[in-house]
Amino acid sequence: MAETMVKAAEVGFIDEVCSIPGGEAIRSCIQCGMCTGSCPTASRWEYPPRQAIAMVRAGLRDELLSSNSMWFCASCYACTVRCPRDIKPTDIMHALEVLAIKNGLSTKRSRTPVMYKCFVDSAKGNGRVYAFGVMLKLFLRTNPFAALKLAPVGLGMFLHKRLPLKPSRIKGIGELKAILDKAKALGGAK
Repeated sequence: MAETMVKAAEVGFIDEVCSIPGGEAIRSCIQCGMCTGSCPTASRWEYPPRQAIAMVRAGLRDELLSSNSMWFCASCYACTVRCPRDIKPTDIMHALEVLAIKNGLSTKRSRTPVMYKCFVDSAKGNGRVYAFGVMLKLFLRTNPFAALKLAPVGLGMFLHKRLPLKPSRIKGIGELKAILDKAKALGGAK
């Protein structure tokens, strides 16, 4: 009975990953380790790329999705370039991010999920990204004191008119919101 439950979980998680754009190729992985050997940030991951892919196959859904692993992917595509099976491990990591967000399984060990949320909220609210607002929200939600280190950079950008303090909205923000609402109604991400 327990063996049947493990197999059902394994099939369920791998199918879930395959259903997200970018996750389709996970079944083709031969576990050669080239992705982990190529990854410049692998030492920071709880489960490096090769192990993360193995965990998907093993059905270790909650353990993997609540880890910091996929959030440390720098999207450099070094793993993709070197993969002998032409798999895109970076895309698989982004599929895992989507699943983690969708299921509320994020981690406190990385600020990336919070940054994604601030970025998307800014784009939804203004039709474009309001950099000052994104950074302000990010630091308020994670570590306000970390903003002090970047204050000189922000001040320099402001003085050179590269960091407006007031957001600007696109024309037709109502239409953009209607499109996003329709996408959400059709099953898109939140």
